[in-house]
Parts: sequence; C-alpha cells; structure tokens
Amino acid sequence: MTDDFAPVEQLAGALLRSLSPAERRSLLRRMAREIRASQSDRIAAQRNPDGSPFAARRERREQKPGTHAVRFLYPKGAAEPRVVFMKSWVRQGPLLTGFDTEAGAIRSFFWDKVAQWLPVAPEEQNAGAGKLRRRGQIRRRAMFRKLRSARYLRSDATDTEAWIGFTGRAAEVARIHQDGLMDAPTLGARKIRYAQRGLLGLTERERGRALDILLEHVSKG
Repeated sequence: MTDDFAPVEQLAGALLRSLSPAERRSLLRRMAREIRASQSDRIAAQRNPDGSPFAARRERREQKPGTHAVRFLYPKGAAEPRVVFMKSWVRQGPLLTGFDTEAGAIRSFFWDKVAQWLPVAPEEQNAGAGKLRRRGQIRRRAMFRKLRSARYLRSDATDTEAWIGFTGRAAEVARIHQDGLMDAPTLGARKIRYAQRGLLGLTERERGRALDILLEHVSKG
C-alpha cells in the first residue's frame, strides 16, 4: 500500500463503520468474492501481486527408463497382493511408473512396497520394453491449477472482516510456496527449497476495486 492510499482507506473504514452489521457482512462478502476471483485469475496468469512473473519451475530430472519388462506382486503386506505386469516403465525416485496391463493405464508403485519380483518369460519381452509411451505430449501446464480453484481458494466475511485464503492441506502447500519453504516433492524424497511465489496478496487494482464497491453501495444507500 502506498502512503497516498492510506487516507482513502481510512475514509473507507469510517464509511464501513457507519453501516449496520448486516450491511457490512453482505458488502464485505461481495468484496471477498470479487477479490478471490481476481486472485485466482492472477495465479492463472502466473503473476505475483506486484505484477512480476512467478519463478520458473524447477527442471525435472531425466527419467531413467527400464530396459526390460517387469512382473511383481503388490503391495507388500496385503493379504492377497495383485500381480502387476509392465512392459514399459521409468524410474522416478522412489516410484516405478509404467503402463499397468491389468489396469489398462499408467500407474505408479513404490519400489519398497513390492512384495515379490516374479519371473518374466523371454517371449513376454518386446522391443518397446523400457520405453514408456504416454498418450500425447506431456505439456508444461501452469502451476497451481487446482490450488486456485473455488474448492481450495475460498472467501468469506463477517461484519468486521473479509478474508481470502486456502483450506485444508492446500493451505499448507500454499504456505510452502508463499514463503519459499522446504518440503519433499514426493513421499520419501529429500526436501528441497521451493521458490517464493506470491499466491496471496492484494494488488493496487484490487484495493481500488474494493473501494469502488464500497462507494457504489454507499451512493445507492
């Protein structure tokens, strides 16, 4: 917030206090909804509140393809582990990811949860073993697509305040990125420091829009 904006916000506070509690709650809820939508759009545009772009993604390590088909029982400890057979797969840290022939789709399994490795007959091997082929190209999609959805990015208000924030596990994930904290990208992986990205934070435009909503309400009254 700039210094010359402070008196305007003080005036806005005085106007809000002049309203009834029910009016304030309704008005603040409307402000919160509009700002939540604006925050979601900004996150989709991969921008910080100051307009700068989000730090780029960390480059993924090259996947290590397997060179043979595999068959194993999974998971360890189950009363009746199922047989998994994959002709094409890649090693992704603690995960074995490949085309699960029984499921008919790409699945991931933890190496340390394999109950038993089973033999694979020579005729079950093929030239494509170890070359995982996904349908279409893997696109580098925008970050935080789920986090910015209405399911996780929420808003509400009382008669004294409006808020926009994340809920549940999403709140912890968002905090890691908001503050640039350490976390493990996958279960069992070593922790890394994530780049700081401003998921939440009012822009000057949003401050101005909040004032506009207030003045529109007061003028109608």
